[in-house]
Amino acid sequence: MLDKAKNETFAPINAAYGQVFRPGRLTLGLVLTLDVFVVVANFFLLGHIEAAQFAETLGFASLWLRDVPFNVPSFGDPGQIYDPFVYLGALATATTRIALGTSSIILPLRHPAHVAKAAATADVLSGGRLLLGVASGDRPEEFPAMAQTYDDRGERFRESIAYMRAAGSGYPRHTGAHGTLSGNMDLLPKPTGARLPLLITGGSQQAPDWVAQNGDGWMTYPRDVASQARVVTDYRQRVSAAEQPNKPVMQSLYVDLMAEGNSQPSPIHLGFRSGTDFLRSYLRQIEALGINHVALNLRFNHRPINETLEHLARDVLPEFS
Repeated sequence: MLDKAKNETFAPINAAYGQVFRPGRLTLGLVLTLDVFVVVANFFLLGHIEAAQFAETLGFASLWLRDVPFNVPSFGDPGQIYDPFVYLGALATATTRIALGTSSIILPLRHPAHVAKAAATADVLSGGRLLLGVASGDRPEEFPAMAQTYDDRGERFRESIAYMRAAGSGYPRHTGAHGTLSGNMDLLPKPTGARLPLLITGGSQQAPDWVAQNGDGWMTYPRDVASQARVVTDYRQRVSAAEQPNKPVMQSLYVDLMAEGNSQPSPIHLGFRSGTDFLRSYLRQIEALGINHVALNLRFNHRPINETLEHLARDVLPEFS
């Protein structure tokens, strides 16, 4: 098992990056919304800000927002309904310590200048608590609605990363598919730290070496422990081969937490239904293979949300904080 006593850190990018990601350790966050809901035409969330504040009070490390422009019924998941950057602004003022992440902003559907400005604004308003997960997109129906093509989204993703990295410098100079920064104007505000912490989701239509070299970390999906060990090892070997500093790896996990701690696991979409005994055991296993953070998604949870959060905080969180 990795040495949990290591007094190491990843690169000092911003407050959230150092708080959530620590070598040899696993921390726990939550994907918003923190409740089960049904989408209707005039839908709005009830108690969502209070739920986020409650999660912070309980000691969870992060909250994660998704970028889902359109509700595609065949996909079956409308995200947290609200625009992620507007929501980040609200959460930045409603919370004080918990990290705020995106999982993930669909770069080919947004101009990188808007993403860079909105993300830096959220980072500044929250005091350096932003973690910017980015992706190339996986819902083909959304692309023609924005006059974009789906098959070349990987190229536009790379162009967006290059533009955003350039825009973080003072009076930037950059020429690419999204426009020219000529050096005679600046994009404000600047993020609180050295740069925006970019976490690349999956492959994002890129070569694995590119992902390892160009992100500040990697967001992946749950797999069986043996398979996850292989892909995490491969990622870190590619980071090392590129002569990059060590970078964190995080994953999502859908959980339906049963009231009885010894309830045996059964599979659900991208996760499992179980008691806390199995959940702790699983988390210890993936911590040992190098996962640094898990974003728990309670979308399929059947118990009252506050009861589930308190249960997690009491029986799971103390071991992973």
